[in-house]
Formats: sequence, C-alpha cells, structure tokens
Amino acid sequence: MNWLKSIKLTMVSTVVSLSVVTTSVSAEKLGYPEKEELTFGFIKLTDMAPIAIAYENGYFEDEGLYVTIEAQANWKVLLDGVIDGRLDGAHMLAGQPLAATMGFGTKAHIITPFSMDLNGNGITVSNDIWEQMKPNIPKMDDGRPVHPIKADYLKPVVEKYTSAGKPFNMGMVFPVSTHNYELRYWLAAGGIHPGFYAPHKGDISGQIDAQALLSVTPPPQMPATLEAGTIYGYCVGEPWNQQAVFKGIGVPVITDYEIWKDNPEKVFGITADFAKKYPNTTIRLTRALIRAAQWLDANDNANRPAAVKILSQSNYVGADYDVIANSMTGTFEYEKGDKREVPDFNVFFRYNATYPYYSDAIWYLTQMRRWGQISEDKSDDWYKEMAAKVYRPDLYAKAAQSLIAEKLVDAKDFPDFKTETGFKPVQDAFIDSTVYDGTKPNAYIDSFEIGLKKGDKI
Repeated sequence: MNWLKSIKLTMVSTVVSLSVVTTSVSAEKLGYPEKEELTFGFIKLTDMAPIAIAYENGYFEDEGLYVTIEAQANWKVLLDGVIDGRLDGAHMLAGQPLAATMGFGTKAHIITPFSMDLNGNGITVSNDIWEQMKPNIPKMDDGRPVHPIKADYLKPVVEKYTSAGKPFNMGMVFPVSTHNYELRYWLAAGGIHPGFYAPHKGDISGQIDAQALLSVTPPPQMPATLEAGTIYGYCVGEPWNQQAVFKGIGVPVITDYEIWKDNPEKVFGITADFAKKYPNTTIRLTRALIRAAQWLDANDNANRPAAVKILSQSNYVGADYDVIANSMTGTFEYEKGDKREVPDFNVFFRYNATYPYYSDAIWYLTQMRRWGQISEDKSDDWYKEMAAKVYRPDLYAKAAQSLIAEKLVDAKDFPDFKTETGFKPVQDAFIDSTVYDGTKPNAYIDSFEIGLKKGDKI
C-alpha cells in the first residue's frame, strides 16, 4: 500500500502546483506556499465566519492552500493546539496571543496578521434577573426599555443578593477574552466591582473583592448553564445570546457595540515560528481571509443570508438558521419581540476591521493591568513593544498590497500603508464616555474609578 500512497501524494502535489500557477498571476512574486496542507481551529461562534467563507468560496485554494477546519472544545484546547503544532492557526480571542506571549498562562510567542471582526458580543441575564432589573430602567413612549441598558440598573439587584449572602454569579468564556473585559467594563461602569486577579499569589480566580463573581463557561454551553441557574447572566458571542431569546430563558440587555462602538474582537493566531518558517504561506492565508471578510460585508451585507446558511451547518456553528440570522443580518433581538436595527452588530471588513492595530492590542493589555492579570506597573513603552511583538500590520500590509496589485480588492478600502502608524485616533465611544488614547496607556488605566492604578498591587 505504500507505493499507492506515494503516487497519491505525488498527484496531490502536482495538483497543488498547477493550482498556484493558474490561479495567481503573481505567484512567483508572492512566493509559493512552503506548507500547502493546513489545519485551522475555531470555536462555534459566528465570528469564525471569515475562515468558513475562505474555505467555502475557494479563497484558500486560490492561494494553493488545502485547508482542514476543525471545531475545538474550548479556548484552551484551541490555544494548546496552535502551540503544539496540531493546528497551524486558529480563530482566537484577541487577548490570547498577547497573554501567551507575555507569559500569562501558557508561555508561547503567538502573533496575528489579521483581525477577524468588530463587535459581535452581548450580555444576557436570566428572565428572573431581568424582571428585577426592569423597574430600574427608563422606558420609551412605547413602553420598551431605553438603550443602552447600563449596569447601574443591575446594581440594586446585585446588592440585594449580596445582602442576602448569595453570590451573584456570571459567566464569560475565558480569562483573557474580550467577553471578560467587556463584562468587567460594563459592570464597573455601573459601580459593580468584578474582582481582581493576583497571579503573583497564585490566585487566578479573578474574584478578589468582587461583587459579581465571574467564571468561565464555554460559549455553546452558556444558555444551558443559565437555564440551570448556575449563573445569572453571561457575556458571549453570537449566536448564544439570541439562542437564549429563542429558548425563552434569558434577555440580552446590551451588545458590545453599545459598550464600545466598533470594538475589536477575534484575531487569527499563528505562532511566530510558523510565520518565520512559512512566510509565503502566512501571506497567502492572510490574503484568503481578507477576501472572505470583504465578501461578508460586500454590498451592504448582501451576502449575509448565504453566509448564515453556511454557518448553520453542523461542521461550523451548528445553530438554527433563524438564530444566527437574528444578529448576522443587521438586527438584534433583546427582550422577546423587541428586535432592533443594529446594522453594525457584526462587522468583518468595513472600518478597517481586518487591520491589526497596535492600539487595539494595547487596549487589551490595559484591561489586563486594570484587573491584575498584569501584577505590576509597566511603562508606556512596554505596552507598545508588547503590542508590536504580537500584532503584525507589516504582514497584513504585504497581503493587502498584493491583492490591490492584482485588482482583487480596492486600495480605498484599506488604510494608507505609507502613513499608517498602527494607532487609531483617540476614541470616546464607550458607555462611560471615558476617552482612550492608545499612545498613553497608563493615563488611560489611571482614569478609571474602579480598577488598579499606578503603584497598586494586590
């Protein structure tokens, strides 16, 4: 059987080579992929869409890449798979490459050449908690709640539980997830302390001094955990907020778009060693992902119904079409029947969503410091240097410029690569109106009422 296997591999190699020659007019300039057969991991969330679309639309094959896509049990399994080489790359939480590179948790140098999306998360509470919150929330003339719904309206409920000696438990998907930081941001903005970490003391619970106790639950398990009463609310990506609505077990109270307008979400992560060993492959997979993201947002989201059909397959997200479509097609349902237009709930390409900005990385690092995952003060330069180790706009620019040269994308849809610094303009579209300047991380950290500040150590 060995000789048959040998012939098969030779035929596959020949097909790969022919594919590269015939599908890319600038293959020699870009360089042929050093590794053609790849395995990518993902978690069952709608924001893995660029990977699914790059596969289904043939963009990976256009680059001479033959990709296998595998769902992972949880974020730790996914990260470990990239580190040990079982996976060549993966849909990752933006905080994962940063945390791994600086040594919080598993130590490994992970980079990202591609940001996968903006927005896409929500915070959901159980029906019982919602009923307790409702009297505190201002109403519009038609009786519906005024949005955004702040954690101020949850605070009396939490205080009631605390007075009764009952812990107020909430779920998030991973200690370095956007969801953890968004949930903490929302709670703290409403005067509810979400707790500190103290890794230097061996305490990674994140519950020191907490009024709301946050713990990890994998995304697909969030609705069932809420229904069981183990947690009273959670922050997660879609479709698991809308699933709570469809099942009649909870109410999404706020989207992350309302907490921080156009916030960065997932990234595509690979090891630094992978990028060094397979530079052409790295550029080519980034090209495929850029094309997929563009397709997802093209013509005012005209392709979203087709994308939802793909994502609803069991090998991708595996939720019902209607559940995924509830948010992916530009709406979001809060309380049952209260569906509102949120055209930018999921953004994959517009607003330079795919560009890996240093300032995005630094925001995550500031939240790690704010809540104690970074135990001691760091200089502003440290934040910038750490961001540059992980976020690689140089790789992104090479991929994008080659697509522009081939007229597969339009230069106007990208940053000006000659002048781009990697830092977004000062941002103020946060629920608490706090201003974020990525070039001044320590001043930003010190501006919060709740959280660690300069000189603080748990």
